Amino acid sequence: MAAALSILSRDRRGPQIARQILLMPMLDDRNTTPDPHIAPLAVWTYDDSRTAWPALLGDAAGGPGVPATATPARLENATDLPPAYLEIGQIAAFRDEASAYAITLSRAGVPVEFHLHPGVPHEFDSIAFNADVSRRAIADRIRVLKSI
Repeated sequence: MAAALSILSRDRRGPQIARQILLMPMLDDRNTTPDPHIAPLAVWTYDDSRTAWPALLGDAAGGPGVPATATPARLENATDLPPAYLEIGQIAAFRDEASAYAITLSRAGVPVEFHLHPGVPHEFDSIAFNADVSRRAIADRIRVLKSI
């Protein structure tokens, strides 16, 4: 929702969004083919995505013509979007779409801070909140929020 709101705000010329802070973002309604390295360990499953996107988009889910304000992975022009902070676990169904969105933003000249946390699943910070990776992620989030 934060990425979609940033796109919508840009397209409607305000209000200006200071930063996209995207934690384990679900960005692509077309991401329904399980990755064999992720699927067996996924906390949020590909079946969950096949349920969630139609709940939001109805029959349009996965088809042509879905706007980037509904599925930010479909964004074609990232020019003038706010800077972004993205983080995702390596063993998360949204890994590739988060990475692709970071690249799309970066190619448009949008400042991007991207963290791919190795060896952890979706919601790793809730599962193991005392783990080093979780403490680092939370510290990064606080740092980014304080910088606004």
